[in-house]
Amino acid sequence: MTELPLVLGQVFNGFSVASLFVLAALGLALSFGLMRVINMAHGEMLMLGGYLAYLTFLVVPGPLAIFVAMPVAFVGAALVGALLETTVIHRLAERPLDTLLATWGVSLIMQQAARNIFGAIGVGVTAPTWLNETVSLGGVTFPATRLFILLVAVLVLLALSLVIARTRIGLLVRAVNQDREMAAATGIDVRRVDLTVFCLGTGIAGLAGVVLALLGPVTPNVGQSYIVPAFLVVILGGLGSLVGTTIAAVLTGLVSALSQIFVDVSFSQVLVLLFVIVFLQFRPQGVVAVRSRALEG
Repeated sequence: MTELPLVLGQVFNGFSVASLFVLAALGLALSFGLMRVINMAHGEMLMLGGYLAYLTFLVVPGPLAIFVAMPVAFVGAALVGALLETTVIHRLAERPLDTLLATWGVSLIMQQAARNIFGAIGVGVTAPTWLNETVSLGGVTFPATRLFILLVAVLVLLALSLVIARTRIGLLVRAVNQDREMAAATGIDVRRVDLTVFCLGTGIAGLAGVVLALLGPVTPNVGQSYIVPAFLVVILGGLGSLVGTTIAAVLTGLVSALSQIFVDVSFSQVLVLLFVIVFLQFRPQGVVAVRSRALEG
């Protein structure tokens, strides 16, 4: 019985890690599924969101500063994403390898800019006092900060699902995702849809940066810690599938957390990678197979 609280605690940690993976990977799933673009600067959008949260907390002190920082980070990262898509990605859209290299260069520029402005050590965001509480249930302690991040991830997923399923822009996104040429032939502004989806993805990454800032200091390299797991989640979930991305995030989060009962953190990351490789050997299309002409050829 003494091991049950440990297992339950690790399961909760798994879902907590999964919530971070979901927020980090959603933007990648959106942009790759629709545009076939690998954005290596996606991690820097998380970093940007963290720094915007830090600046917001300086201007708006108090327990509700987090609720101001979240829309600020979303809008700020979305605007930077719009600039990146317009100046770099759109011009190289037909050359995926060039896009990968160009966005990698952008990520290095953003990291160096962060070092010049904020320093190499990093800055800290002090979480509101109401997030420093804990909730005990069945002998397991749940930090309020982790519960808040879980709630944010669920709300973002619900909001994004409603946007894709119930709004006009969501209808256009689904049409372009199924067949870009046919969508363009029917009068849909494919260019605008691409820009909107890319901005939405980078905005969600900025939002992820805010919740990451509650867990540790914001450094110029903070985004790099999550970009590789985010790519693994997108590949495991099925390229472009939001449902698959969510399921894959939960699977990788649980594998990472539960394996840490027996091994250390570094080796658990190796086990996560092995899990993804083995899973793709049996199901190479990922958790959810996406049928889309955007992914053909």
